[in-house]
Amino acid sequence: MRYAQGGGLTDERREFREGIRMMAAERFAVGEPRSAIAKELRVSVRSVQRWRRAWDRGGLRAVRSAGSASLPRLSEAQFAILETELAKGPVAHGWPDQRWTLARVKTVIGRRFHKSYTLQGVRKLLLRHGFSCQVPARRAVERDEEAIRLGEGDLAAGGSTAAALGAWIVFEDEAGFSMTPPTARTWARRGHTPVIRVRGRTSRQLSVAALACYRSGERPRLIYRPRRHSHRRGDRRSFAWSDYRDLLIAAHRQLGAPIVLIWDNLGTHVCADMRAFIDGQDWLTVFQLPAYAPELNPVEGVWSLLRRGYTANVAFTNPDHLIRTVREGLRKIQYRPTLLDGCLAETGLALRPR
Repeated sequence: MRYAQGGGLTDERREFREGIRMMAAERFAVGEPRSAIAKELRVSVRSVQRWRRAWDRGGLRAVRSAGSASLPRLSEAQFAILETELAKGPVAHGWPDQRWTLARVKTVIGRRFHKSYTLQGVRKLLLRHGFSCQVPARRAVERDEEAIRLGEGDLAAGGSTAAALGAWIVFEDEAGFSMTPPTARTWARRGHTPVIRVRGRTSRQLSVAALACYRSGERPRLIYRPRRHSHRRGDRRSFAWSDYRDLLIAAHRQLGAPIVLIWDNLGTHVCADMRAFIDGQDWLTVFQLPAYAPELNPVEGVWSLLRRGYTANVAFTNPDHLIRTVREGLRKIQYRPTLLDGCLAETGLALRPR
């Protein structure tokens, strides 16, 4: 059976069904048995019984089709209004959290358009218009979208500076890893949730500072330095400014060209000693990322690849096992430049100014 673009029967199919009803009504008038009518018209006896009851109540007019019994459809203009309402968020419609469910969308449709949908009908409506059920990305409340927009302009200026100097554009970020690994989906028998045995101790065992390096016409590079935590009283549990200094000097020697460094506003990045070091290097130019905008840093993509592809669901036996696994994962990413290119593409930034 064919259906129209917006739902319901096509005109040809509707006319055909109308003709079947009229032929059944003609046979009701001459007293033919219902089973014979059903057999001749190739329909079910139950359908003939339903039409006969309608014919007994109201005659030929009652037998005529009342139209498709499909769900009420929102027009394209109405769905555009619904999409605007959904964009306001559940809080604007009286719910305390930020989660759209089928039941809530159904309620909004009823309030706004006075149409009743089933939950399955709401699901099909959303899918038909390009919606899907997704895990949302988190954004900090403190984000200043205007500052981020201006910051993207500064990053574009950094790309122009790098192009003028023949320099590498280098993004920096750091991350911590503990004995408790991230979890990823795995296959198991339905109804039996798989269990991953992990260490209960969750303190950070390892920190890694990484540089994602890009230059037009060159293979992207990944340079990193791990730092293991001893957890002894008085020992530093993060990178010092001197650690970043040594990492940048090593990167400059390895790349053999000036560096345009782009990193966040971590206190160690903007301390007096670090600023004095940066001012004293003619090969180093620094741009700051906007606050609360990790999506502009391709190193965040490196951490995502590392956690999802190499450390997820791993039952670490000891800190050495953790460190070895992280090193092996980073080494594999180093030798796959397409992954680093993908991390840059995900930010929406370009090596050359548009």
